[in-house]
Amino acid sequence: MNVELIGAIKNRLTSANKIIIASHVRPDGDAIGSLLGLGLALQNAGKSVQLVLADGAPTSFKHLSGSEAIVREPSGEYDTFITVDCADFKRTGKIFENFGKPDINIDHHKTNENFGALNLIEAEEVATAAILTKYLPQWGLAITQPVAAALLTGIITDTLGFRTPNTTPEALRQAAALMETGADLSKIYMQALVSKTFPAAKYWGAGLSNIKHKDGIVWCALTVEDRKAAGYGGNDDADLINLISAIDGNKVGMVFVEQGNNHVKISWRALADGIDVSPIAKHFQGGGHAAAAGADIEGNLSEVQKEALKVTREMLKLQSP
Repeated sequence: MNVELIGAIKNRLTSANKIIIASHVRPDGDAIGSLLGLGLALQNAGKSVQLVLADGAPTSFKHLSGSEAIVREPSGEYDTFITVDCADFKRTGKIFENFGKPDINIDHHKTNENFGALNLIEAEEVATAAILTKYLPQWGLAITQPVAAALLTGIITDTLGFRTPNTTPEALRQAAALMETGADLSKIYMQALVSKTFPAAKYWGAGLSNIKHKDGIVWCALTVEDRKAAGYGGNDDADLINLISAIDGNKVGMVFVEQGNNHVKISWRALADGIDVSPIAKHFQGGGHAAAAGADIEGNLSEVQKEALKVTREMLKLQSP
């Protein structure tokens, strides 16, 4: 622990009055959980807090307290700008492109670019929510039941229900402590990882209908038309990558999601010991962890898929014994 850094962040939060907290586009459970966990804790301490996500709050996380207050763009004056769970500043979206350097950058991605004035980056932690679980009390911020539910959501989703290789005894102890504060583990697990809408199931069907595997890679693609036909409202993969990751006999899982603006979002998952997919994402100006990473690439679906598979195969050869 960097005692000086933790102290500097505490001082900055104590002196703050009007705070903006942001996380990344196409927010996942850790983005939402970290945003709400920190935001609610600061609100309870009497701070004015704007919770901002360029893509809004996903339907699957709208049961969390505070999610109704999330807005798509900031407004008015602020004296403190915080980012959570963002490996690089551009991941906050175009709405922040004219903002200055964040005052505080809290994250657990090994590819983080340290773009804040104060950077709390702990890549060994399973989730940004785990970092907040550890330090909120040290910053004088209480972990109430709603805060605990948000933080537990972040830990559960980024570990896929404590199934990722980086899951530690400390992560389990943190989960237990959050449960003791009132967070309902079974309910959060079901809502975050298991429950799916009917449109999401139809959307999965479109992806699974074109699934392929070769050279240790298993992948599928989702088009804009697939989303329209399924009636799925998001521009993500509805967590299809987690199902792809459960397929035996492969080293890397990938899902390509056409974005409709000549961009393609790619998610990678490492499916075998010793595989690190973060350098592959970094090659495409993306980021992430050894076990899970992503990138948003300009180009049409066919071109991007061909190039990304080529680079993934090359890097897989370098990593394989």
